[in-house]
Amino acid sequence: MKKIASVFTLIILFSCSQPGENKTTTKSDNSFSTDGKKVIVYTTADSSDLRLSITDTLEFKEKGQPFENEISVFVDPSKTFQSYFGIGAALTDAAAETFYKMPKDKQQEILKAYFDKQTGIGYTVARTNINSCDFSSDMYTYVQEGDKDLKTFNIDHDQKFKIPFIKEAMTAAGGKLNLFASPWSPPAFMKDNNDMLKGGKLKPEFYNSWALYYTKFIKEYEKAGVPVWGISVQNEPMAKQKWESCIYTAEEERDFLKNHLGPTMEKEGLKEKKIIVWDHNRDMMYQRAQTYFNDPEAAKYIWGIGFHWYEDWSGGTPMYDNVRRVHESFPDKNIFFTEGCAESFNATRYNAWVLGEEYGRSMITDFNNGMVGFTDWNILLDETGGPNHVQNFCFAPVHGDTKTGQVIYTNAYYYIGHFSKFIQPGAKRVAAASSRSQLLTTAFLNEDGKTVVIVMNQSNDKTPYNLWINGKAAEATALPHSISTLIF
Repeated sequence: MKKIASVFTLIILFSCSQPGENKTTTKSDNSFSTDGKKVIVYTTADSSDLRLSITDTLEFKEKGQPFENEISVFVDPSKTFQSYFGIGAALTDAAAETFYKMPKDKQQEILKAYFDKQTGIGYTVARTNINSCDFSSDMYTYVQEGDKDLKTFNIDHDQKFKIPFIKEAMTAAGGKLNLFASPWSPPAFMKDNNDMLKGGKLKPEFYNSWALYYTKFIKEYEKAGVPVWGISVQNEPMAKQKWESCIYTAEEERDFLKNHLGPTMEKEGLKEKKIIVWDHNRDMMYQRAQTYFNDPEAAKYIWGIGFHWYEDWSGGTPMYDNVRRVHESFPDKNIFFTEGCAESFNATRYNAWVLGEEYGRSMITDFNNGMVGFTDWNILLDETGGPNHVQNFCFAPVHGDTKTGQVIYTNAYYYIGHFSKFIQPGAKRVAAASSRSQLLTTAFLNEDGKTVVIVMNQSNDKTPYNLWINGKAAEATALPHSISTLIF
């Protein structure tokens, strides 16, 4: 891995925002001053060796009305919006198995690369699977066939790879990760198709049993030394997949939550655990949000709505506006990206620049539309894009070649790092706008007073621009196909 430049003792980690703190707020105070502030620029760029590298130190100078032919990024720290929760990735069976096939020194390299707050990119969020998912080497549940009362419930399967991996990640992150867990399917005997694969629905006679299953998972994980921050109700509840899957309509998920899962979590002493609904694509998220949040008995259990980015089946534009519609209509609810990856793995594409640009484009746009945090899919995969028991292999930002022991960093790792390394939990998004479409931008104000501005150049052109704030500007340059983080 190329060395990441570091001056991060200036950036202090603050505690995460709590539910209910994400209502959009605005201030009219224009007293924000750039006087005496230096802008440190970190850049990752195509056709270069720049990877989260310090590339410039800028100064603000007097600058009135920009001319029409000048390119500017306008930032207004007086206008604040949602609180930032955090960024992380999924610690799946596949990731854990790959991790333990790597040499010990490479294991430590991977942990530091992702979780260390000074030398790495400072992940604070993690996801894992309840029962098996496609990125497991085998199909499994935590109970024996037909055990409705869950008397045989145990997590022995996860003690071999997944739990030790999660614990190592927690340690590398400084002792804490906000871990949430998602089921891909209930046990086969609880479903109307008697199969964990290929969709099917949870049988009504197992609603209470399945609700209790989540609580047993949480308690057993915590007994094993892994705190669980929250759960999602169901991974991709509208997808009939060849792997583990289970279908809920919006009304079915709402009613299961308000009549079974929510009350059971409270009864079992887990009221403080956060619950995420939907956990699927942007395409239908407004209809799902409307169904959940307009029902006060369901809404009281919900921390937020999760979404993925796989709705773009026909090669069109991702449906970013649907995120904004949910945020506009339900500003008190958190909007949380819970999964995304580059699909169709091919080892010849490790260096494809589009991998990182997909992350950068989505993260900037979704944050600007009200998203509070981002969870990548597998944090680590092997040289095949797996392991995966149904052969739908994909990319991760980092791959471990289990045959050679090599750690392979795609540019997606660096693109994500331009957000996760610099924006601190509890930060507020602030207004940011570009005067040209080739430059995408978002900005945050950390609780320590540091402003973080991210600028992504999608074009082939080297693009000079002004970072303009309240009549003063710092002259910057966006390299072709690059992403930069500017901190002051």
